[in-house]
Amino acid sequence: MNMEVISVNIWQMLVSLCNLLILFLLLKKFLYKPVTAVLERRRADIEGDYAAADEAKRVALASKTEYEEKLSHAEQDADELRRSASDEAKRHGERIVAEAREKADGIVRAAEAQIELDRRKAESEIKREIADVSALLAEKLIEREINADTHRDLIDSVINGMGNE
Repeated sequence: MNMEVISVNIWQMLVSLCNLLILFLLLKKFLYKPVTAVLERRRADIEGDYAAADEAKRVALASKTEYEEKLSHAEQDADELRRSASDEAKRHGERIVAEAREKADGIVRAAEAQIELDRRKAESEIKREIADVSALLAEKLIEREINADTHRDLIDSVINGMGNE
């Protein structure tokens, strides 16, 4: 048997190792560094995306908190406006009722004054008519002419005496 088939050739191993080393250095220079640079850029991009996502999440949470706070304040403001409008409407209603009462009282006072004036006019008119009728009646009864002024004075005194009783 031939041992050369199984034998180890050191020169061939050295050449193979040199070839492997040259191949390794070429791959490292032309393949490993660019691939590493590409991977590093991708890693930086992904980290940037994560940072941007975290920032967006933080901004969204801050916006949500601010929105909830504004919504709470808006509800409080709306409640205050409702209370204020209700109070104002109540005061306005009370003012209208007070003005209506004042007008009604004024109308009642004016009506009472008018009634009193009409009553006095009616009394005066009745006294005058009674005086005229009684003067005519007395003239017919005694068939003589009585002075109208004297007769009126007499009737006025009788009527006043009856009114006092």
